[in-house]
Amino acid sequence: MSLEKITGQLTGHENKVPPVELWDPPYCGDIDIVIKADGSWFYNGTIFKRIRLVKLLASVLKKEGEEYFLVTPVEKIKITVEDAPFVLTKWDWLDENKTNMAVCTHLDDEFILSAKHPLTLDERGNMYVTVRRNLFAKVHRNVYYQWVELAKEVETEKGTEMMFSSAGADFSLGLL
Repeated sequence: MSLEKITGQLTGHENKVPPVELWDPPYCGDIDIVIKADGSWFYNGTIFKRIRLVKLLASVLKKEGEEYFLVTPVEKIKITVEDAPFVLTKWDWLDENKTNMAVCTHLDDEFILSAKHPLTLDERGNMYVTVRRNLFAKVHRNVYYQWVELAKEVETEKGTEMMFSSAGADFSLGLL
């Protein structure tokens, strides 16, 4: 399976997120595409320089169990993801009352941090936000430090946690 064949099948879908969760094509093998922990994409060891191509491929990314695939209606190709396929790099309040936080990934996926797009912590303390389906964005260190500045100390059954809210949901940055 070549990169040219995949992108040819996806032409015309650049601005849409296809319903890959509805597609169950046959497995066609692996392709040497790696999404590094910093969110950069590589093909055969060479970094992708065209962000439009990365966004196009990211639109058909699917996770099954612990494996990642690029999926078209007729093919499913396994790729490697070192950590999370996206990195959350920006945020801002949508209103002056600071009740709805808009967040954005390095590939310009924008959404409101909410119960639908929650912030979660793994066992090592890394933070992730659900972008779509079961795909996650790792919270960039700069965003984390900015959130620490706005968080409040709250006593919980776990202990003292750094917390903040968005869209009616409370999020923890971890224990003090």
